[in-house]
Amino acid sequence: MSLFRLEPRGEASKTMLYATPLLAVALTLASGFLLFLALGFDPVRALHAFFVAPVSSLRGLGELALKATPLVLCAIGLSIGFRANVWNIGAEGQLTLGAIAGGGVALAFYGEGAGWWLLPLMMLAGIAGGMLWAAIPAFLRVRFNASEILTSLMLTYVALLLLNYMVNGPYRDPDGFAFPESRLFEEAATLPILIAGTRVHLGALFALLAVAGGWVLMARTFIGFQIKVIGLTPQAAGYAGFSQKRIIWLCMLLSGGLAGLAGVGEIAGPIGQITPSISPGYGFTAIIVAFLGRLHPLGILLAGLLMALSFIGGEAAQIELSLPKAITGVFQGMLLFFLLATDVLIRYRVRFGARRAAA
Repeated sequence: MSLFRLEPRGEASKTMLYATPLLAVALTLASGFLLFLALGFDPVRALHAFFVAPVSSLRGLGELALKATPLVLCAIGLSIGFRANVWNIGAEGQLTLGAIAGGGVALAFYGEGAGWWLLPLMMLAGIAGGMLWAAIPAFLRVRFNASEILTSLMLTYVALLLLNYMVNGPYRDPDGFAFPESRLFEEAATLPILIAGTRVHLGALFALLAVAGGWVLMARTFIGFQIKVIGLTPQAAGYAGFSQKRIIWLCMLLSGGLAGLAGVGEIAGPIGQITPSISPGYGFTAIIVAFLGRLHPLGILLAGLLMALSFIGGEAAQIELSLPKAITGVFQGMLLFFLLATDVLIRYRVRFGARRAAA
């Protein structure tokens, strides 16, 4: 006999649907307070070091925007697919392929006196690389009905191995004393800085354009309407003549392209070369960003800033309090856990005791 059960609610409250991310954040902060207390740290000081100190200066705000840029780019593309029940989990791999492709263009024209056209060419190559990597799980889903969750995730590790091969082989700097990294990119292959005194680069504008474009696509176009209908009622979409295969291809290629663009932004921005580690997990964290933002472009922008704060806050906590690097993952994991838990409670109510038998 079960002690409690979950009963579906008639209809989820829209107010609570948008309030639960805030509740999840509050629960995460409360849990963080208890966690720091249990570890023997002053919880007020620790939370201040994690969430306040990193953004108390112009440079800190610039780092926040810098970290949020790839998160928002990846999450916008993923959210569009999620609305259609297309579950691309491989944005990390697509970001990596975008970096490999875009960086290859920069290295191919190294020392050739390239002009303004090099950076756009790198971006196009990065977008193409991300789309190509996303096209593999799209083809397998459409042709063989293979789960894009598994295929896109597994391809992420293939992409990371490919990156490791490239920086130890064809891309390795011949003057780098055998270190696994490429040459430093020339000025023509780097993104211009937008705000003096910070590292905020042109990629931040692309992230804002992606937010605006995602909103227009989903709210003002027929394609966006098809995506929502297929996600909510696939049978009705079939009767209406909407092509599910077409939407799968569109969502996968769009999310892959944006992830590839984010990869180019990393190597042409803060990194300035190709290294064995391009992303600290932006592609995976973008999944949390998409759901925390309720799959809405504006919500994703705000959620991206919050998750970016977890990255720079984790780094600050490591320096000031000597906390392990894993503290960032702990806070991100708690946030996802509380978000999923509160989502369950707005769709189901808890009933205690056994269900009464019908008379």
